[in-house]
Amino acid sequence: MLYIVATPIGNLEDISFRAVRALGEVDLIVCEDTRVTKRLLDHYGIETPATSFYQNLKRGGAVKPVPKLAFLIEELRSGKNLALVTDAGTPGISDPGNQLVEAAVAQQILVVPVPGVSAVTTLASVSGIDLSEFVFLGFPPHKKGRETFFKKVVEFSLPVIYYESPHRVLKNLELLKTIAVETPRRGVSTEEKKIILGRELTKMFEEIVRGTVSEVLEYFQQNPGKVKGEFVIIVY
Repeated sequence: MLYIVATPIGNLEDISFRAVRALGEVDLIVCEDTRVTKRLLDHYGIETPATSFYQNLKRGGAVKPVPKLAFLIEELRSGKNLALVTDAGTPGISDPGNQLVEAAVAQQILVVPVPGVSAVTTLASVSGIDLSEFVFLGFPPHKKGRETFFKKVVEFSLPVIYYESPHRVLKNLELLKTIAVETPRRGVSTEEKKIILGRELTKMFEEIVRGTVSEVLEYFQQNPGKVKGEFVIIVY
């Protein structure tokens, strides 16, 4: 059996009793970085062995074969129970995991979700806007395709949620602002397009910034010391 276990995105207390029990009872924990996962395991006194599992996420091309995939499937076929986790949040949400799940399903191995935290739903819960429908786009491309990505963000009539890194957040907000000005949407002034930005969610320096693209960009330009951590952004 393969358990897909959501883990905290910052605050180690944001994990379910069921997840802790599953991690303690399986034969092997499959993770991104064993050092990161070890901090969580040590916090809860879990002694289950862990092994790293890397996957090249698809960025417009074919996904390369994953090392250890055959080994992990063989472990599952032999009757062992495994738990898949990521460094933070829910596996498969712009994170490694889908190839292992796909391979397990193909082998008729039972895959069981153990739900929990996701940065997307964490920010959505405090957004205060109607998110009965929205679009999630993951991380923007690093170079090729950036402009196309943000054109899609602007053109969608639904709210768009995406992840951002501290190294690119200012540059990409500037690009988003430029594209928004150049892309009128249904007669509404694109300068009025707003964003809700969550930074370091659930951590000590958690911050949620709201305003137009220009206002949020200006805020971080004036507070460069806050351009740290991981970002989740809702554009609407």
